[in-house]
Amino acid sequence: MIRTLLLAAAAAALLAAPAQAQRGQPAPAPAGPSAQDWRAVDPDNVMVIDTNKGRIFVEMYPSVAPAHVERVKTLTRRGFYDGRSFFRVIDVFMAQTGDPLDTGAGGSDLADMEAEFTFRRAAGDPFTAVADSGAAQTGFIGALPVMTQNPMLMAMMFDGKVAGWSLYCPGVAGMARGSAENSANSQFFLMRQAYPSLEKRYTAWGRVIAGLEVVRAIKTGEPVAPPQDVMTRARMLSDLPEAERPQIRVVDTAGPWFTAQVAQMRAEDGADFSACNLKIPSEVK
Repeated sequence: MIRTLLLAAAAAALLAAPAQAQRGQPAPAPAGPSAQDWRAVDPDNVMVIDTNKGRIFVEMYPSVAPAHVERVKTLTRRGFYDGRSFFRVIDVFMAQTGDPLDTGAGGSDLADMEAEFTFRRAAGDPFTAVADSGAAQTGFIGALPVMTQNPMLMAMMFDGKVAGWSLYCPGVAGMARGSAENSANSQFFLMRQAYPSLEKRYTAWGRVIAGLEVVRAIKTGEPVAPPQDVMTRARMLSDLPEAERPQIRVVDTAGPWFTAQVAQMRAEDGADFSACNLKIPSEVK
């Protein structure tokens, strides 16, 4: 009951934020997250990537791209990604890896996958809206930024759902492919900066929840000149021995602290408000 009241109050603050921005009144900065603002991660949906530059944690989203999540999990558990280089890294764009040839031309022995550029959102699916244009809503599924059609259209759809797609904000993990839409196999990339032109053209399957600074420290080049930075080892968090398994928590995008941050950013940025600029703190112990 207390959590329900807090969420209702936070939602009211979010709806009031545009009016504050119009009046030129900045929203108060939220204090640090409290205990109720954090959520635990599912260890079976977190990829732990050890690199020569540091460790990266990528949270996966099966509800958005189930086949691609399953593929990355399968290859991770095979040890396929161990030792793979970041062979194509563009400073204001992304870092690409996952090719056994380390050239961009290779893949696994598994079949190429059908694209999952979009997904279907039902009324009861976890989703936190941060902006509404009338035709579409921008929001979050966990830490993943997404956009969907307006939920009012659900009643008109054959399956009661609306179309959604991931936003390519910093930290988003996408699947690389060739010129054919259904050609993704093993290669993936981690976004260093926002790049909206990838939306609905490449499958997004996760987001870096800790270690974005590592992604941005990877040596750049197209291709990267030797020596290249590498993924020394990739594992699923759930597969790490209990004694070695980090404890991770992430700010809940459905919680009051995040809603207060949204209100502040909307008031400060006005028409320039972007979901890609919102911070989602995490802690790794």
